[in-house]
Amino acid sequence: MLALTRKKGESLVVNNNIEITVLEIRGDQIKIGISAPKNVPVYRKEVYLQIQKENEASLKADGLEALKNLL
Repeated sequence: MLALTRKKGESLVVNNNIEITVLEIRGDQIKIGISAPKNVPVYRKEVYLQIQKENEASLKADGLEALKNLL
């Protein structure tokens, strides 16, 4: 893991097309802004993990049985 120090208003660039800017610092929380192309999905980690969990559950489900239940 790369650890960087940034102040309010400072940014970093990832992969030449994603910019992450520190917008606000309040106590132990920071507000960040992310500028990325529309084709690059950006998720909070807990949301991303939930999506992955649901996708795995869908793969394990019996697709034929699910179709029968629709009819």
